[in-house]
Formats: sequence, structure tokens, C-alpha cells
Amino acid sequence: MQLTRPLFTVLTRDVSGRDLILLIGGLFLIAKATMEIHSKLEGPDEEVEQQARAGRSLWGTVAQIAVLDLVFSLDSVITAVGMADDVSIMILANVVALCVMLFAARSIGDFVEDHPTVKMLALAFLVLIGTNLVGEGMGQHIPKGYTYAAMAFSVAVEMLNIRVRKKSKTA
Repeated sequence: MQLTRPLFTVLTRDVSGRDLILLIGGLFLIAKATMEIHSKLEGPDEEVEQQARAGRSLWGTVAQIAVLDLVFSLDSVITAVGMADDVSIMILANVVALCVMLFAARSIGDFVEDHPTVKMLALAFLVLIGTNLVGEGMGQHIPKGYTYAAMAFSVAVEMLNIRVRKKSKTA
């Protein structure tokens, strides 16, 4: 199936399957990251938590895990599609991400648990990437270098902040 073939036209612009995937994937990333940020800032909604606990069963939990696994796998593909123009780079990005997750999941999880601002930064990156995907899906080309530079700068600043906090704790 060719994703770049126009499916329909909106406001004199052809909309392809790729455009729809980017748009829907970007909106999904923005929504999920925003909800997670809200949850971290405001705390979980007690009523929603009670309903979730009451409705859980073994098969329900297994189904939820399977759906989340599928969503996050699709999320990786959508992100790679939106952030790279070359198919080989998309495939390589997914393979590298999978390998990193397999070999470093525990240490990365511990690091993020020890530094909650890193999790917030990662969620902000998801909003940024989601916004880029929506823009690309709407036909606005956003140079990838701008996004990568902003992310690299943010990570560098956060690493400096972590070192400053660590130094101030030992002093």
C-alpha cells in the first residue's frame, strides 16, 4: 500500500495515508503526554482510580497490557516515520530503540525514578514530537535539525541541573 497516494482533498490539498498517520499519531502523542504531565502535576483523579481498580480482572489486565504494548509499538513507528525521511533510518531507529529498551530498561528506569525532572522532560519531548507530526501531517515541513537541536540543548541543560543538585546535596 502506498501511503503517499492522496486519499481525499481538504482545502485544495491532497491528504495521503501518511498524512493521516502523522496527524493522528501526533495528536495521540500530544494527548497522552499532556494527560501524563497533568497527572504528575495534579495527582491521579481518585474517582477514576477507584473505577479502574473495581473493573480490573485478570483478563482485563492482560488485555490492557497487550493494548498498551501495541500502542507503544505503533507509537515508535509513528515517531520514526515523522522524524526521519529515509526508510532505512526509520528501521534502524526502531531496532536501536528496541535494543536499548531490552538491555538498559532497568538502569534507565532507576535513573528516571531518581530524577523525576527527566521524565517531565521526556514528556515535553513527546509533546514537541507530536506537534511536529501534526505539522507534517498538515503539510508544513519542519526541519528535523531544529527539533533535534532543541532536544539536545534541553538534555544538556537537564544534565547540568542534575549535576548541580547532586553537588548541592553533598555540600
